[in-house]
Amino acid sequence: MSDNGGNWPPDGGSPDGLPDLPEEWGVIVIPDDLSELSEEVSAVQAELHRSQERTRWQQFTDRPGMRVLRRVGAACLRAPVLIISMAVLVTVASLFASAWPGPSRSPATQRTATTTDDRGDTLPALELMGGDGKTVPLRAQLPAVVLLTDGCDCASLVADTTAAAPPGIAVVTVVAAPAAGQTGGAPPTNAAPQTQTKTVRALRDPTGELRAGLQLGTPDGTAAVLLVNRGGEIVRKIARTFSIEDFRPDLARL
Repeated sequence: MSDNGGNWPPDGGSPDGLPDLPEEWGVIVIPDDLSELSEEVSAVQAELHRSQERTRWQQFTDRPGMRVLRRVGAACLRAPVLIISMAVLVTVASLFASAWPGPSRSPATQRTATTTDDRGDTLPALELMGGDGKTVPLRAQLPAVVLLTDGCDCASLVADTTAAAPPGIAVVTVVAAPAAGQTGGAPPTNAAPQTQTKTVRALRDPTGELRAGLQLGTPDGTAAVLLVNRGGEIVRKIARTFSIEDFRPDLARL
């Protein structure tokens, strides 16, 4: 063994004041020919090579195709999380919207009895009896105010209606059968002055078909009123009245 130039101190310590090698390393022999360490070098290189070798699974997963699949899988995992997050946000927004007090609504305007339309009903095509005993088509009198005056002392109502009706609007009174002393019907056509623009026609409905067909109820001492336009449509229906004021505003609609 070389003593490396004979520079080692006689007491066995390290030269140049360097610390001694650990005792557990034992005796270290440095050969003069480094080729004698080839076996040790090969053993160390083999150990390093084995520590760097990858398994077949690692080699498989490191291929370009598998890397693409890994990225796609990661994106697929992120998509459900995003969808769930959006669903939670929408649900929370809906809860806030339903709980948030909205603007107060103004109450719906109620229609009074004097402004109630009865559109949809049409005047039945009945033939009633005239004062001379001949049949008269009811719808031939249109447009008209039809007053059903069974058992009603409605002479003033008939007169007021005749005076208030616009020109061209006929006033027709209908009774089922005149009772003794009844004054509710219109006077015979030759007993009241007639003009070309205002006509009062007194008719009889012996079977009461008009009142029953329009569900006006049984006579009770008041008049029932029908306001009918030129097409036969009933624009206002009043089952019981004593005064023209209940339908005066509607006369202009005929």
